[in-house]
Amino acid sequence: MTVAFEEDMATVDQEFFRRVARIPHHGLGLSVDVYTPDLFDLLDALAEGGAGGRGLDCDYLEIFKAALPALADVRRRLPNTLLEYHAEGLWITQPDLETRYPFEAELAAAAAHLRTLGSHWMNHECAAKQMAGYSFGTYLPPLFTRASAAVTARHIGLVQHRFDGESRSPGRYGPLFLLELPPLTYFGFGDVSVADFFRFVTEATPCGLVLDLGHLWTVYRYSDAWRDRDLREFLSDFLEAFPLERVVQIHVAGLAGHESGEMAGLAATGSRGPFWIDAHGAPIPDVLFDMLELVLAHPRLRHLKGIALEVDNKSVPLIVQEFRRLREQWAWWKGVDEQGQQDEWASNAQAGRPAPLVGTDGVPCEGTDGLLEQYDRYARIVTGGAADAVPSLGMVPGALEIYRHTYFPHEILHWGGELRDMFPETCRQLDRGGVALTAFVHYWVREPRPSQTPYDFFLLKLERFVEFVREVLPTAIPTAEREAAELRGAYQAACAPVTSEA
Repeated sequence: MTVAFEEDMATVDQEFFRRVARIPHHGLGLSVDVYTPDLFDLLDALAEGGAGGRGLDCDYLEIFKAALPALADVRRRLPNTLLEYHAEGLWITQPDLETRYPFEAELAAAAAHLRTLGSHWMNHECAAKQMAGYSFGTYLPPLFTRASAAVTARHIGLVQHRFDGESRSPGRYGPLFLLELPPLTYFGFGDVSVADFFRFVTEATPCGLVLDLGHLWTVYRYSDAWRDRDLREFLSDFLEAFPLERVVQIHVAGLAGHESGEMAGLAATGSRGPFWIDAHGAPIPDVLFDMLELVLAHPRLRHLKGIALEVDNKSVPLIVQEFRRLREQWAWWKGVDEQGQQDEWASNAQAGRPAPLVGTDGVPCEGTDGLLEQYDRYARIVTGGAADAVPSLGMVPGALEIYRHTYFPHEILHWGGELRDMFPETCRQLDRGGVALTAFVHYWVREPRPSQTPYDFFLLKLERFVEFVREVLPTAIPTAEREAAELRGAYQAACAPVTSEA
């Protein structure tokens, strides 16, 4: 390792320490959607305490991306609540972020949302729902390579610079970019470990991290780790390699099998544990609370500001039950004298930190040659348009096939709205014309398409389905366009803020 590289790392670390020191201790909170469930119905239920009969205080809320008027309404109705922001649409893992996607529009929207909420941080998954011209309804993790980590770090720097430029605070520090550990939905591709990937990113940019324990469970379940280690051993090894000193928030959410229930053939894989995936609407299994206990005991977890349950799409009674458990079991953490630990760590920036991985010439590997082609290959592999030809993290046998043939088609046909419910008359006309809805899945991935507008899967699904109908059954176009217009109108009305007083 070169002396210059050591000095650069120390500078990056110290910059992070200065930024995170400005963020207050948040405590125990919820990462929520404004609409599902209705945020204010949820807060009323927490105040009543549910079956427990005692009110539950929520120390902070992390609000998922929503229409700006709706976020403004939340801030107006909760003037004294810490409100943080979970963004979407800034595909920082993608090498063509600034050219293929509406980056400036998404960045301006994120900045406006942060100002409106008065947030200290912006959390974004280290993942994308669009890559190489292909669109998905749920997140795909990055390629876990050194070049991909370098691109991700560069893009985080661009976003952070924009936020800093708009800040009116002393030192012109804007909200801190937090990068969230992504889930592995059955697969992961790359030639470095997930923990090392995040260490490469934090060596290059002073961002914070969100450690999502459900996502971490999927890293164990769908990588080589499941073959020869139990979960506790994996967790210990992962935490030693992962840059825990950068973790600002911990997420805990539900896990469940795929909603289609079509998991045939996987019981015989000889794997450790169930075939779960990240599912916010599902109950939180005990194993994740066990993992939380172990993570909180780690000595390098020095800058944790908040622990949140992710509860979008979950029933309100279950949220109340699980949040009560969080409050009762980890109330002690709220009283931790975090500031003393933080000051000590800031004065010893390299204490207890693993040595960084570097290239064979003693400097970080930053080349990005071929990364665009690799992401194009990645997108075509997972949608069935290409054979496997990139290194994997060591998948469960049959996992990629399950994604291609069950998860992804189900996502296109059912996620964000059942096509037959959305377009009932159009679908009846397609049936009479002998056109199967499964043909829409093949149409969706037939070719890459430019991403010209900010990402919204529901609106994208409406647009693509009308295009599909125009091609396969032109006589049904008037019906499809009418039903799409009705859906757009209802969607816009649903995104409007509720104006009644809380």
